[in-house]
Amino acid sequence: MCTAATYNTRCHYFGRNLDLEYSYHEQVAVTPRNDPLNFRRMGTIGKHPAIIGMAFVVDGFPLYYDAMNEKGVGMAGLNFPGNCDFREPAEGKDNVASFELILWVLAQCASTAEARELLSRVNITNDKFSEKLPPNPLHWMIADGKDVIVVEQTKSGLAIYDDPVGVMTNNPTFDMQMNRLADFRNLTADQGECRFAPGLELGAYSRGMGAVGLPGDLSSASRFAKVAFTKMNSVSDDSESASISQFFHILGSVEQQRGCCRLGKDSYELTIYSSCCNLDMGIYYYTTYENSQISAVDMHHEDLDGDKVVAYDLVHGQQINYQN
Repeated sequence: MCTAATYNTRCHYFGRNLDLEYSYHEQVAVTPRNDPLNFRRMGTIGKHPAIIGMAFVVDGFPLYYDAMNEKGVGMAGLNFPGNCDFREPAEGKDNVASFELILWVLAQCASTAEARELLSRVNITNDKFSEKLPPNPLHWMIADGKDVIVVEQTKSGLAIYDDPVGVMTNNPTFDMQMNRLADFRNLTADQGECRFAPGLELGAYSRGMGAVGLPGDLSSASRFAKVAFTKMNSVSDDSESASISQFFHILGSVEQQRGCCRLGKDSYELTIYSSCCNLDMGIYYYTTYENSQISAVDMHHEDLDGDKVVAYDLVHGQQINYQN
């Protein structure tokens, strides 16, 4: 499954863990302003803001997992099985396939508010990219450094939720995830008070006991609570180095290690990559399961007025700094 989060210091950050049991040939892809975006049912957008993110690039078309545009809007699609409901095209709607939605939003929106307005007219269709690439069940988080929303299309229709904690995982639906946070309302980053019974003094035998009861398992509901607590209590200075380091620590609180979530014989879910987008500077940072060193691609080091996608293979294999 997956986890997405935001974090604000002097700059604004957005990113995610991709947790799966398999990997496509993911690349960091830059879509320049003049690369025509051809949509299945909505025509072509010829000129648009430049976009950078993690994608599976097929015949020059970037199937983005998560991305940001040069206007400072970030968007990520996360697994949402059993709840999402992609539909046949509907008259009077903007019929956008699920694999197109990130491009549809980031090519047109300079803020979360604009994304909310654009999405109010959208019907997410069940069109497949190809015979080998059917639609994946997804929902999405969108952030601009100020506001965060979650977009889910279920049998009840398209829902757009305000996201006051700035995180998202998978199932259940976002409103249920938020309701469940009330189960943890007494947790604190401090030591907390003894409330077991009046007059009974129970001393703390360890640091961190104010967070006793915070989930630590790998389920999506537990990861939602864990990453929300971690993110909302996180503290760092506002330098770029400290900010991105803290962001990767936030995602690291819910990363998945090979072997802990078995899906079948010799099949395990793991955190294939973690990403961190600086929404203000247009820099895409990432780590992979095999390489914990942070790598980066700066969109502004590319020709953003070009007309073809530029893609970078991920750096795999652990990078070790030997000091002697």
